[in-house]
Amino acid sequence: MLDANLKTQLKAYLERVTRPVVITAFADDGAKSRDMLELLEEIRELSDKITVTRGDDAARVPSFALSSPGEDISLTFAGLPMGHEFTSLVLALLQVGGYPPKLEQAVLDQIRGLEGSFKFETYFSLSCQNCPDVVQALNLMAVLNPGIEHVAIDGALFQPEVEARQIMSVPAIYLNGQPFASGRMSAEEILAKIDTGAAIVRPMPSMRRRLSTFWSSVAGRPVRLRRSMPRARASARVSRPSVSAGRCLIRWRSRILSRCPIPKGRNWPRRWKPMCENMMSRS
Repeated sequence: MLDANLKTQLKAYLERVTRPVVITAFADDGAKSRDMLELLEEIRELSDKITVTRGDDAARVPSFALSSPGEDISLTFAGLPMGHEFTSLVLALLQVGGYPPKLEQAVLDQIRGLEGSFKFETYFSLSCQNCPDVVQALNLMAVLNPGIEHVAIDGALFQPEVEARQIMSVPAIYLNGQPFASGRMSAEEILAKIDTGAAIVRPMPSMRRRLSTFWSSVAGRPVRLRRSMPRARASARVSRPSVSAGRCLIRWRSRILSRCPIPKGRNWPRRWKPMCENMMSRS
């Protein structure tokens, strides 16, 4: 199944595996099952940390599951992941084997913190260029969170399922038996759909920076908004302050950045600045 050059590259990758990987194969007497077993045996010969066993019962044949002793991982390939999906297989072997994923720590923590049971099924095609992104993202989520299961399914080998579910294009993602999404998706986009309670935290500028920006707007000069303000353009102009119920609202677009009491008297702008600064220095 694998040529000599590909075996050499794969062996170098598998040297990064740090914990045992168990591949459980489910096969029958068909030609595709024989091809799958041949591929798994060639992979086993490239690393002493990989073992291949035979399973008795599976929903889909041919298929194989990846796991590691002592780890609760539910990750399965139904079919023969060659073509564009061979990279997904290699990454799955590395991640199940303990190789750290290359994602931001905040995203990894969000995946690990998901509560509930999520059973994903992804239908792919060996010629699909968008499918590996989805398969790899869901495989990683299944490795990191024991409540997440993922089965990557070669639609060409399981046509009755494709016809029953009326799948017209791939990748097609199902969650707990129901249509979830289609097309290319990253791990962040998948999380945004299933973790609806997560808050997106954006850094805000300090109070003193807000006050400085505000006083530039009072003077009527163009203001160069700082990068810490989300979605701000460099040439944007901050609107003048509005007065409401005896307090000045320091606004940026439709958001209220701060509320300052308005001092009484004719020279209130001159007296306002030190008063607000004193209030903000205590906040």
